[in-house]
Amino acid sequence: MIQEGEYCGFELRFEDPGIALVRFNEPDRLNGMTSMFKRDLVEAIAQFQMEDSVRVVVFTGSGRAFSAGDDISGHAVESESKLVPPIFRGHHNHIGTYDGLRWLSQPLNLAIRNLDKLTIAAINGVAIQTGFSLALASDFRLAAESARMGSATLRFGLLPDEGGQFLLVQLLGVAGAMDFLMRKRIVSAQEALALGLVHSVHADEDLMEHTLELARELANGPQVAMRLLKRSIYNAAEMNFVHALDEIAAKTPIGDHHPDSREGIAAFREKRQPKFNAWLEE
Repeated sequence: MIQEGEYCGFELRFEDPGIALVRFNEPDRLNGMTSMFKRDLVEAIAQFQMEDSVRVVVFTGSGRAFSAGDDISGHAVESESKLVPPIFRGHHNHIGTYDGLRWLSQPLNLAIRNLDKLTIAAINGVAIQTGFSLALASDFRLAAESARMGSATLRFGLLPDEGGQFLLVQLLGVAGAMDFLMRKRIVSAQEALALGLVHSVHADEDLMEHTLELARELANGPQVAMRLLKRSIYNAAEMNFVHALDEIAAKTPIGDHHPDSREGIAAFREKRQPKFNAWLEE
């Protein structure tokens, strides 16, 4: 089982019931991301997927930033990983940039989106570029009142190469994503809420309380059905109606014949709250 503790650029601890709390912990660099940070986090996400005890994953930052994106300061220090040996970051030439994106940067947001367990981004402060896209890749986004977020890659003449353009099109549509990216917008938490980029905004000091409240609600739900439904929702966004019907029909027997569904029906008939996930507690 994956261990609590310090990894490259983040720390991991667990909250009951089955909540993995990932806190980015390089506040002096605004939680800027490095190649080793990304590879450690991808490895952790793979562990979350494979361990039944993990039900919900929360991402948040320390200090005044969620994450200001890739560390492009030129002063980043790649700390030694506890999981894997160091890896060259690439970006030294054209093909090196292609390799670095395909093998280090893009797999992080893809891993978050592919994770069947539900994810929450608690955006405690600045979320820019890759940090912003990581939040967009999560299933739920709660923001602190002081949070600010955007892509802003064009300010450096760069592209949102970790998938930010796709994620924004899903949330804002083509016209909205065009305006947001081309005008290099960095918006406040309330503006993000109005645009539909975050689900709710909270006072800074209350953000984690509300985040963990949501995490516990999700963690106590029927995990098998919720994981199947998460995948079906994202699949439906890229399917036509006929294919989406067939896709969810193929998943439905798994949920229908699971003990959670029997418990849900029994609880309804007995007029009580269901007690899901007995299979996780055995």
